[in-house]
Amino acid sequence: MRLEFINRVRENDVLGKSILTSDGKILLKAGIKLTHNYITKLQEIGVFYVYVEDERLEDVQVEDQQLTELKQVTMKSMSKIVKNIHSCNGKELRQSLESVEDLVEYIIDLGDVNRSLYDIKTYDNYTYMHSLDTCIMTSFLGLSSNFKEYELKELGVGAVLHDVGKTKVPNKILNKNGKLTEEEFNEIKKHTIYGGEIVRKTVSMPYSIIDIVEQHHERVDGRGYPYGLEGNNISKFAKVVCICDVYDAVSNDRCYRKKFNPNDAYELILAGSGTSFDENLVRNFKNTFAIYPLGCCVRLSNGEEGYVINQNKGFPDRPVIRIFYDSKTRLPIPFYEIDLLKNPSLVINAIV
Repeated sequence: MRLEFINRVRENDVLGKSILTSDGKILLKAGIKLTHNYITKLQEIGVFYVYVEDERLEDVQVEDQQLTELKQVTMKSMSKIVKNIHSCNGKELRQSLESVEDLVEYIIDLGDVNRSLYDIKTYDNYTYMHSLDTCIMTSFLGLSSNFKEYELKELGVGAVLHDVGKTKVPNKILNKNGKLTEEEFNEIKKHTIYGGEIVRKTVSMPYSIIDIVEQHHERVDGRGYPYGLEGNNISKFAKVVCICDVYDAVSNDRCYRKKFNPNDAYELILAGSGTSFDENLVRNFKNTFAIYPLGCCVRLSNGEEGYVINQNKGFPDRPVIRIFYDSKTRLPIPFYEIDLLKNPSLVINAIV
């Protein structure tokens, strides 16, 4: 399976990973042939890349059916979560949040980080998918940071709810296509306070979850908001969600800015170690997540192009590449593999 930018997808390519709507329904199911109309429609709704099947990459599997089903249930629950958290219906909210805990339990028992991320975002599903992806990343980072099971579940719920305060920020500000005024930016920053107020009204919500909602924009050097907390005064739960929230946010296009390329998004987290982000968590982040997703096509410094087929744990920028094209003629060749960990003179120059 390979990951392709939508403008490189061709008619009759077979979709390799299902695309979900904001309410968890399947927009396009894995296995369907992509027609010209499908491709055009995907471009119109803001899809920038998709996974497609490729017999040369049969061993690269990114669709986890059970995880996809859990994601569907969680996505369906999210609208109920937002609705019930405003109405303070504790029983219905608790039932909706159970789907988040089921998702976290699956990650603890069977989760494969390389098959769990990189879901396809559209204009329609971005908000919920961002919260879902932040939840999944947070669970993996919490797991690698030795959080206990009950803490991981609180992490997951807090990650899903971290931006709930934005429901009280006007959409014309949230979706403004251009630079925000100081007044508008100050209003957006209030979403942490709004969120804390909303969650505090909810029956039996642990303090760890309230801390995540209120503190996920705090920074360890005290330059965050809303309280300007420093170091250990910031909840350990909020510190984890903070990293994953930032990484997922900058890795996606928004109406007011283009996404960072994968290397720059990763470097943003590493560069923030000890200033924006907790040093130990950044170290665990580096050992947990890779820069280049499985199946993506990259160009190496020697001009050759190939697809990422495996990751080297602890070396996020040194995956194993399956080369398909001659560096001089650009023609297809019998493929072979390069492990960048064993070839230090080569680096990845770009995703293509």
